[in-house]
Amino acid sequence: MANYTGPKLKLSRRVGVPIADSPKHTSKRALISNGMHGFRGRRLRDYGIRMNEKQKLRYHYNILERQFRRYIQQASRSPGNTGEVLMSILERRLDNIVRRAGFARTIWAARQMVSHGHVLVNGRKTDRASAILKVGDAVTLKPKIQKLAKEAMEGLAGHEVPGWIEVNPSELTVRVAAMPTTDQIPFDCNTNLIVEFYR
Repeated sequence: MANYTGPKLKLSRRVGVPIADSPKHTSKRALISNGMHGFRGRRLRDYGIRMNEKQKLRYHYNILERQFRRYIQQASRSPGNTGEVLMSILERRLDNIVRRAGFARTIWAARQMVSHGHVLVNGRKTDRASAILKVGDAVTLKPKIQKLAKEAMEGLAGHEVPGWIEVNPSELTVRVAAMPTTDQIPFDCNTNLIVEFYR
């Protein structure tokens, strides 16, 4: 199955939380269904609750199901809490780091920036949005895209950069300073339910 290219706001409505930080997704009207009475939905059972939590995370990071399963398997093989390791892997994806730094307004814009070859990792062009960065890796932008990144940063006034990355706004560079911890991730989800879903 290919990547989802339909209306992104529908994804936020489907899972009941804003999956992007843009005002379009976070406004009060965004999560209310259209129509005179709106769609109340039905009460979810245990399976539905776990699946909804998993879909929430998938939509937030713009990942396909097959790819997400691989990350779950990788996290379960690693030492430590599976849920925390999974979140650390997802946060260190290249497209997500570009988004967290504020160079792009949404994950979809960040992914496009990376796949079009505008992003350098340690001085080398990397067009794989799923590349997992390590502590000490540096991300820079090509001169061609810097104007667009500056406009995105100005448009995201009040955007908080997580403590595990260091951003230099004047040079438009990012460095992975540490491994991300769960309290530094600005997206709330229950990873225990997600791990249970795949058991």
